[in-house]
Amino acid sequence: MGKYSVKPPPGSAGSALPAIFIGLFVAFGGVLFGYDTGTIGGILGMDYWRKEFSTGYTNKKDGLPDVTASQTSQIVSILSAGTFFGALTAAPVADMIGRRLGLVACNVVFCFGVILQTVATAIPLFTAGRFFAGYGVGMISATIPLYQSETSPKWIRGAVVGCYQLAITIGLLLAAIVDNSTKHRNDTGSYRIPIAVQFAWAIILFTGCIFLPETPRYLIKRGRPDQAAKSLSKLRRLDVDHPALLEELAEINANHEYELSLGKATYLDCFKGNLGKRLATGCLLQSLQQLTGVNFIFYYGTSFFQNSGIKNPFIISMITSAINVASTFPGLYMVEAWGRRNLLLFGAIGMCVCQFIVAITGTVVGIQNVAAQQAMIAFVCIYIFFFACSWGPVAWVVTGEIFPLKVRAKSLSMTTASNWLLNWAIGYATPYLVGTEPGDANLGAKVFFIWGGCCFVCIYFVWALIYETKGLALEQVDELYAKVPHAWQSPGFVPTVSFQDVRDISADTRRMSLVEVEQEAIRKRSAVHTENDGPMGEKEYRT
Repeated sequence: MGKYSVKPPPGSAGSALPAIFIGLFVAFGGVLFGYDTGTIGGILGMDYWRKEFSTGYTNKKDGLPDVTASQTSQIVSILSAGTFFGALTAAPVADMIGRRLGLVACNVVFCFGVILQTVATAIPLFTAGRFFAGYGVGMISATIPLYQSETSPKWIRGAVVGCYQLAITIGLLLAAIVDNSTKHRNDTGSYRIPIAVQFAWAIILFTGCIFLPETPRYLIKRGRPDQAAKSLSKLRRLDVDHPALLEELAEINANHEYELSLGKATYLDCFKGNLGKRLATGCLLQSLQQLTGVNFIFYYGTSFFQNSGIKNPFIISMITSAINVASTFPGLYMVEAWGRRNLLLFGAIGMCVCQFIVAITGTVVGIQNVAAQQAMIAFVCIYIFFFACSWGPVAWVVTGEIFPLKVRAKSLSMTTASNWLLNWAIGYATPYLVGTEPGDANLGAKVFFIWGGCCFVCIYFVWALIYETKGLALEQVDELYAKVPHAWQSPGFVPTVSFQDVRDISADTRRMSLVEVEQEAIRKRSAVHTENDGPMGEKEYRT
C-alpha cells in the first residue's frame, strides 16, 4: 500500500509548515458544520424544548406536549435545504471575491441564522434560523476544501483536507457535550445555550480569516501573478525569486493558460466529456457518503435510542461522537499511506458488514432485548469507526482534488450541493421511516438494511470510478484523467506532462487531446535539442 512519512520529500525547498497550519486553521470551519448539525439531535430530545415548541400535539408514549413527526422533519431537513443553496452560491462568491473573503461572507450569513434560532420561541422563526444557518454552513462546506486544496503541498494535501472532517467530528462531539449539560434545564437556556455557543466558533473563524493569504491559484486565475508569488512565498516560506517557488508558480500559470486556450468554462461545460465524468464521480461520492447512514446516527440517534428503550441516550450520543473524533485520526494517516481508493474500499466493506449486523440483530432478536441492544450499540460504534477513518474525510479530499482550476469552484460547489441534497432527503424522510404514528413506515432497526444496501453500492462505485490521486499535484490530475481510461488502472500512474512545455503550442490545443499536446511538445523539444552548428557555422537540424 506504499509508504508515507509526515516529512516532506527529500530535496523539497522551503517549509510546508505555514501551509499546513493555515490549512488546519481553515479546517476549524468544520466545527461550525459539525456543531450545527449535531446540536439539533439533542435539542429535539429535550423536554423543555418539546413543550415550548409544541403546537398542541401530545406524545402518546409519555403524555407530554411534543412536536409532530412532520414538524421534526421540517426542522431537521430545513438546515440541509439551506446548505444545498449555500453550496451552490459558494462557487460564484469564491470566484468573484476570492476564497478568503468567501469564508468571511459564509460567517456573516451563518451568524444571522444563529441569531434567529436563539431568539425563537416558536417553530416558524426557529425554522427560518435553521435555514440561514444552513445557508452559511453550505457555503463553508464548499469553500474550505477549495481553499485547502489550492494551498496545501501535494505530499500532505490529503491529510490537511481530511482535517476538515476531523473538525466536523469535533463539532459533533462538542454539540453532544453541550446538549447533555443543558438538557435538564427547565428554561429557555436548555436550547438557547447550545445554539448561542455557535457564535464563539464563528468569531474564531472570522478573526482568523482577516490574516489568511489568498490562494495563489485564485490570484493566477484573476491575472495577479505578483500577488500570487507573494501568497505562495508565505505558504512555502521561500523568497519570491527562489527557483523552487518560481517553478511551482510557473507550472500553475502554464496550466491555467492551457485551460484558457480551451475556452472559458461555464456551468454547462462542467457536464461535458472528461469534466462530466469527474463531476459525476464527485456528486455520487458525496451522495453516497450521506446514504451510508451516518447522519441518521447523529440527527436521530438520541430519539432512536430512546424509542429502542435504551437508557441514557444522550450518553450514547456522546460516546458515538467521541468515537467519531478518535477514529478520524488514523484516517488522516491512511489517506496518504494507503491512498484514496484503498481507504474508501476498506471503509465501504466495513460499514456494509456493520449495518447489516445491526439490521439483522434488531429485526431477528428485537430491540427490547438487552443483549441485542448492547450488540447494536457496539456495531454502530464499529460502523462509525469505519466511516470516520474513510468516507468521512476522504470524500472531501477526493472532490477537492479532481477538478481543474477553471471549473474547480463550480464543480466543487455542485458536488457539495449533492451531499446536502441527500442530507436533506434523509433528514426529511427518516422520521417517517422510523416513526410509529399511523401512516409511518415504523421500520425501526430495519432501516439499517437501507444503509447497508447503500454501503454495498459504495464498494462497486469505488472500484469503478474513484481514481487514485495520492501524491499528484492538482495540475497533474488533469493528465491522469486524460491518459487513464479506467479508475482501476490509476494506481501507480506516473505523470509526464509539463504544462510549461505545452504552453507554447496552446494555440492548436482546441483540436488536440492533452496526450497529443504532450507528444507535440516532446517533438518540438527534441528538435531543439538536436540543433547543431554546421561546418560553415550555419544551423543544421536533425530530427
